[in-house]
Amino acid sequence: MTGDHQTLALLLFSAFVAVTLGITTWASRRRHDSADEFYTGGRLFSPMENGFAISGDYLSAASFLGISGLIALNGYDGMLYSVGFLVAWLVVLFLVAELVRNCGRFTLADVVAARMGERRVRTAVGASSVTVSVLYLVAQMVGAGSLVALLLGGTSDAARSWTVVGVGALMVVYVALGGMRATTWIQIVKAVLLLAGALALTALVLLRFHGDFGELLTTAAERSGHGRDFLAPGLGYGDDWTARTDFISLGLALVLGTAGLPHILVRFSTVPTARAARRSVVWSIGLIGGFYLMTIVLGFGAAAIVGSDAVRASNAAGNTAVPLLALELGGGAGSTGGTVLFAVVAAVAFATILAVVAGITLASSASVAHDLYASFARRRDGDAGGGRYGGTDADAGADGGGGAGRRRYGDVAVARVAAVAVGGVAIGLGLLAQDLNVAFLVGLAFAVAASANLPVLLYSLFWRRFTTRGAVWSVYGGLIPAVLLVALSPVVSGGPGALLPGVDFHVFPLQNPGLVSIPLGFLAGWLGTVTSPEPPDEAKHAETEVRALTGAGAA
Repeated sequence: MTGDHQTLALLLFSAFVAVTLGITTWASRRRHDSADEFYTGGRLFSPMENGFAISGDYLSAASFLGISGLIALNGYDGMLYSVGFLVAWLVVLFLVAELVRNCGRFTLADVVAARMGERRVRTAVGASSVTVSVLYLVAQMVGAGSLVALLLGGTSDAARSWTVVGVGALMVVYVALGGMRATTWIQIVKAVLLLAGALALTALVLLRFHGDFGELLTTAAERSGHGRDFLAPGLGYGDDWTARTDFISLGLALVLGTAGLPHILVRFSTVPTARAARRSVVWSIGLIGGFYLMTIVLGFGAAAIVGSDAVRASNAAGNTAVPLLALELGGGAGSTGGTVLFAVVAAVAFATILAVVAGITLASSASVAHDLYASFARRRDGDAGGGRYGGTDADAGADGGGGAGRRRYGDVAVARVAAVAVGGVAIGLGLLAQDLNVAFLVGLAFAVAASANLPVLLYSLFWRRFTTRGAVWSVYGGLIPAVLLVALSPVVSGGPGALLPGVDFHVFPLQNPGLVSIPLGFLAGWLGTVTSPEPPDEAKHAETEVRALTGAGAA
């Protein structure tokens, strides 16, 4: 990147940071220091605002840069990522959005603990949620370090390290001072910037080919070096049955994992009603669907205009396909138009990374404060037993500690401290992992969410006989196999691209564990329930069912 590109990119990025810090300051002055305000923004957002915020939370830099790059390199097989990420939202829309809004208050554990022995379930679900969030967060931090340093022209270890520290410090400021209100508005601003930037580039690509999508595909196939094979299945994931099975496993994790991501589930609590939650998902499906359709045009556009070989030469994973496409669409290297478009793409990438890490940090700090700290406090003071609807300490303590009586610190204070701690952990792990391939971390985060969070969520909502033992077994039965299988996979050892290339102890052939760990999570939940000496609580299930379907008594 030339000096002009870097200066313009820095100016645009500085403007975004200034705007988001202004939003944070505004939100912090309007806060009321209540848990409801900190975790949900007072539940005052409209469906449209929340739909944009969900889109901002979900569309990470991997979506903006990674998927377009995969399409530019692998053609049809890369496009399947866009389809998988979009289909995942149908699961969210039809199975969990309204029910979670009615049954939950701040976190996933609220939904599960509604009819279970609360302390053990909160500990298990809280630990799983924090694990998913940290994995997702570290992937974003490491990606931020590599991408931002590259876009700014500094590829040294020091440049990447300072980028990771800077991104981590900003996300802590956003969350600790502004809570959900500031985080939501940052997501909305980022979503508008991202969609506008993608729309502008898409329009320019289509204008280049006079609106003829067939001509675009034909040119992309010719310049890819693969001919018509570029537009057919098998180029990226068709080498052998192991590769095909691995792709099925990854697809399963992506489709099912979205409904178990903590930072997505917490968004359903920021609107006043379950109907508003459903309309939020409809808005987000429209926005996310439109975005992924545009990534198809951008990916094939990069292959047609830049060329697959040039994309691969710049970055083997294809992450720079969209910046290179912007440069060419603007007139090429050294032109004013190319400089402007390249800088805009860089600034949007900055905004995307900052907004996503802020959302994940807020969700993980909520799990620490509202679930893990609450469980610790009850263990110290003696578990009062009973579920949330029984009116015990969970609800009272959530309101800042005044009602609990036994809590030394309120939830909001603990959540702010947790945000700082999670940010510190993410910065530390991001610095340690900055030389590693982080793609597996994103896949693992989705796999853990689909293996540990989704089974316990669906069982709690739909299975009358589900018990506390089943809930705990379901979480750990999905979480532990997912982590172990990745540790024993070729991602960690056994090849030049592994995390530990000098050793080989891999016995599991797939890179993504979802195909095995997701069924194990469901199986463990069933086994724990049918072997449990505890009889299912019919009354609490009936209460949960009525609440889920009607919203009666919802927060």
